[in-house]
Amino acid sequence: MRYALFLPPFRELADPRVLAELAVRAEAAGWDGLFVWDHVHRAPVGGVGDPWIGLAAVAAATERLIIGPMVTPLARRRPQIVARQATGLDQLSAGRLVLGVGLGLDGRGRELSAFGEELDGRRRAALLDESLEVLDALWSGQEVHHAGTAFLADGVRFLPRPLQQPRIPVWVAGRHPNTAPMRRAARWDGAFPIDLDHPGQLAEMVAMIAQARGDAGMDRFEVAAEGWPGDDPRPYAAAGATWWLVRFDPETISADGARAVIDSGPPR
Repeated sequence: MRYALFLPPFRELADPRVLAELAVRAEAAGWDGLFVWDHVHRAPVGGVGDPWIGLAAVAAATERLIIGPMVTPLARRRPQIVARQATGLDQLSAGRLVLGVGLGLDGRGRELSAFGEELDGRRRAALLDESLEVLDALWSGQEVHHAGTAFLADGVRFLPRPLQQPRIPVWVAGRHPNTAPMRRAARWDGAFPIDLDHPGQLAEMVAMIAQARGDAGMDRFEVAAEGWPGDDPRPYAAAGATWWLVRFDPETISADGARAVIDSGPPR
């Protein structure tokens, strides 16, 4: 199991310089990764940082940490822009980027409804799937001809390609007991089951993914679980988790609070 910090870039952490300082500290303390939330608006939080700018600062300041947005709601983003941003961040980090994706929520800040984004979950799921298809094609470096329901890529070729091949790893988030997100995750490189109550729920979702992957197996498939500082990750490792993400309260996150957890080191 590998261990990462799961940071909301809110308040003090909205400053990319603070995120970079925390990342350097985390690398020195032996952490394996640092992931940040992706929000454009979060009530009642006052300060919200852009995850891509923050991660660029982190990438430039570190050499070993696996990094990435966890998770990006692709339904409210343009896949061609994400393709360019992700490729640049993959290059800047020398191939350390993971792209976490999901449907996103509206209830914790109205970041969909306040900006006229799609609210229907099924339609957002369709947008997510088509966005991933476009992303994968653009990352290939080949000429792309895509005419889908929502997106068009008319004879375009994106260069340079990401450093990681065959693509930047994609981890898909989903909530227990929803099956569709885990079937989606099985087609990609990892899963992030969120808001779990106990490791038995993770074991159920891992079994579902393994069945869906079939001959592809689970050897190179990542499963991330999250918990609070001080929680024991071992039951989740036994249930199939390969990553343990230490989370923080978005309403009370502070730089000093993050430093205290970072300096205590990963819960190996």
